[in-house]
Amino acid sequence: MTDTAVDLVVLGGGSAGYACAMRAADLGSSVVLIERDKLGGTCLHRGCVPTKALLHAAEVADEINEAAAVGLKASFEGVDVPALLDYKDKIVGKHFKGLTGLVKSRGVTVVAGEGTFIGPRSVRVGSGADAVTYTGKNVLLATGSYSRSLPGLEISGRVITSEQALELSWVPERALVLGGGVIGVEFASVWASLGAEVTIIEALPSLVPAEDPWVGKQVERAFRKRKIGFSTGVRFQSVTQDDNGVTVTLEDGKTLSGDLLLVAVGRGAATDGTGFAEAGVEMDRGFVLTNERLATNLPNVYAAGDIVPGLQLAHRGFAQGIFVAEEIAGLNPIVVPDSLIPRITYCDPQVASVGLTEEKAKEVHGEVETFIYNSAGNAKTDILRTAGGIKVVRVKDGPIVGFHMVGGRIGELVAEAQLIVDWEAYPEDVAPYIHAHPPQYEAIGEAMLAMAGKPLHAAR
Repeated sequence: MTDTAVDLVVLGGGSAGYACAMRAADLGSSVVLIERDKLGGTCLHRGCVPTKALLHAAEVADEINEAAAVGLKASFEGVDVPALLDYKDKIVGKHFKGLTGLVKSRGVTVVAGEGTFIGPRSVRVGSGADAVTYTGKNVLLATGSYSRSLPGLEISGRVITSEQALELSWVPERALVLGGGVIGVEFASVWASLGAEVTIIEALPSLVPAEDPWVGKQVERAFRKRKIGFSTGVRFQSVTQDDNGVTVTLEDGKTLSGDLLLVAVGRGAATDGTGFAEAGVEMDRGFVLTNERLATNLPNVYAAGDIVPGLQLAHRGFAQGIFVAEEIAGLNPIVVPDSLIPRITYCDPQVASVGLTEEKAKEVHGEVETFIYNSAGNAKTDILRTAGGIKVVRVKDGPIVGFHMVGGRIGELVAEAQLIVDWEAYPEDVAPYIHAHPPQYEAIGEAMLAMAGKPLHAAR
């Protein structure tokens, strides 16, 4: 066994891990980054990037199907699945190559292998005489997440997770989706656009239940129009499968049949077998507990990304990784709470939000005011043949604390919404700024005008 000493050891090469490694190297630290699979983690290889590639293909299919409505002659003849997967894989491969080059250019030492945290600031890779221990002045734990299942629900055969769904060599004719959160509605949207009959099963009262209830109603209305079925407020009980498909039984006795069942009930922290608990890291249901500055209970040991309780988003991971590197360097970086992190769900219609829901705003601030701008009043939205709108939440006579948006390509609007919420702007502050006509972002300007008491293309 050999021992290598550096300034920083990073365990996990996903969004949080590689962001921290690169920023720390920029700040002058010697860094070892240990990754058992590929740099980029879930987001690049099994999450954000490949799913968005499929969602873009689905958007193109929808546009072909709607061609006649805008006076064009075109027909959707089906899916060349090998070509679709090749398109997805090339996107992933291109960005993986770029990331590998970036990390190398920063002088980060990447170690391929299974790392085990053995404490107090050491990570062991390998076993026996071939084992190498890397000891850092500081350590970042960033091992990411995995697709969860339900107790007693085995992932096998036609019962799959999102990882298997990304590699399917066929488009199901009838798909069942267990879970109406981000992953569930995105895959439901893809399959429906590619010609499948889809039904979502969600135990909570609405789809996208983490969002403001108004958002859930808009998504459900749009999904009904798209003929995407869903059962909400009812729990999954069991599933059986054979060579021809699956049959799901719900707790109310209803049964649903399909070619497969996608289990999309969330993601757990990938901390089993990492040695964290054995080394004394404080844990809760597999997640690593930290203070607001991402420090664990062990000196000079930090955690970031999906293993830290909170939003499991790649951009949260990037930000936390950079934060830890700057914290170690003594730069005293700013803590950004989860409530100020933008969230986008790329189903059709898209969902984008930042800040507090109406209910949470009432808990935090007391009396609030809301305004809903129906996007039917926006010309570009009409041209795109989408629907939805924007819901704004402000403290009574105070700043804006939440934006909740639904519509085609609406995620592109979240940048301005984020600035408004983060900077605690009042509608009166934003209303004087001229928003271009007729892009969808004009709807934000219209909402600000209305909340400032001078509506233009909105009813009083």
